[in-house]
Amino acid sequence: MTPEYAAAREGTAQAALPGRGLLAVTGPTRVKFLQSLLSNDVASRRPGQGVPAALMDVKGRLLALMRVLVTEDAVLLEMPLDRLDVVEPLLVHYRVAAPVRFAPKPVAVTALLGPTVPETLARAGAPLPGEFKPEDHVLASLGGVQVRIVRAGDLPAQGWVVHAADEESAASVRAALAAAGAQTIGMPMLDTLRIEDGRPWYGPDVGEENLLHETGLVAEYHSPAKGCYVGQEVVARLEARGGNVNKILRGLRLESAATAGATVMVEGRNVGRITTAGVSPRLGPIAMAYLHRSASEPGTTVEVDGRPAVVSTLPLD
Repeated sequence: MTPEYAAAREGTAQAALPGRGLLAVTGPTRVKFLQSLLSNDVASRRPGQGVPAALMDVKGRLLALMRVLVTEDAVLLEMPLDRLDVVEPLLVHYRVAAPVRFAPKPVAVTALLGPTVPETLARAGAPLPGEFKPEDHVLASLGGVQVRIVRAGDLPAQGWVVHAADEESAASVRAALAAAGAQTIGMPMLDTLRIEDGRPWYGPDVGEENLLHETGLVAEYHSPAKGCYVGQEVVARLEARGGNVNKILRGLRLESAATAGATVMVEGRNVGRITTAGVSPRLGPIAMAYLHRSASEPGTTVEVDGRPAVVSTLPLD
């Protein structure tokens, strides 16, 4: 077990998450407006709570996966930075005459992983007030910087994120966390942990060509109890058919290390592609891959780069 892996699985690890953006939605009808567009139930969340949600087009294609954070005076949407130029114009398009406004906010995001994160935060001067459910959040001070600490359901290893206003502030935050015992890890290890825990991200694993049912995230990102939203008819139709889609995101146990984009084959036939790959200190070479339904049954043997691999459900055991 490497020090990075041990920190994430047994202690506290931290990692910078570049390329994340934040869009603030304000105005008196902001919650009602977002409730009519996003796949999950925003209306039931109170300040200090949040929810993961998808924004889709009318054909059910995923335009963004985001973290929705409800505050006293705004709803904050955390998403990949390059999605802001897609999401904001679309929200403006749907706004019509609704009294809502949109403003990108600068943010630098740090990931915290591991079972001892609450203790590490307390040592760094930011004790958490009680139990946190996924996407619950609180304002705090770390390293002399005001931050927002969020229980992050999209991260592996019991993850959290810390929002700072800019990279200079985030550097102070990371220094305070390091002094409190947080081990810095790199993106390759974070990707490996994501594969183990079945945490696909928009960008490397999910894109506009995907339906929510293909990602395995329906239960987390969709509320069957809420009313209509853009793309809801597609989701409901697939749910009524048992969620059957032509391809689905699976895990792979590999014989040797692979790379993102590698083709998955069965008897000379292309049945999918790898989205994220890594080498686990515990499981060896592993990957996430979209596989055609004919090759997606757990236990199926496939080939990657001419070597055998075994299909598994996510998260990997």
